[in-house]
Amino acid sequence: MEVAKSYEDSKGEDFTFEITEHIGVLKTNASGWSKEFNVVSWNGNPGKFDIREWSEDHKKMSKGITLTDREAKMLHGWIGKQRLHAESE
Repeated sequence: MEVAKSYEDSKGEDFTFEITEHIGVLKTNASGWSKEFNVVSWNGNPGKFDIREWSEDHKKMSKGITLTDREAKMLHGWIGKQRLHAESE
């Protein structure tokens, strides 16, 4: 678990984040940044699924996408249906 960190966004607004569960690395590029799938708590709120690129020390991040449990289940279902459809062709 990452320790909650404070960060200032491009608008100058502070927020905190804590990676509460590291699920996996999707890709690491030559500069050391990695696209990761994690559960992240933003501003002390309950964790959400999160996909974004992180620096090696997890102090900097790119823009990303967060998903609630419901959204993640929907996405999982759509991916499964698409894979079944592609396999049947």
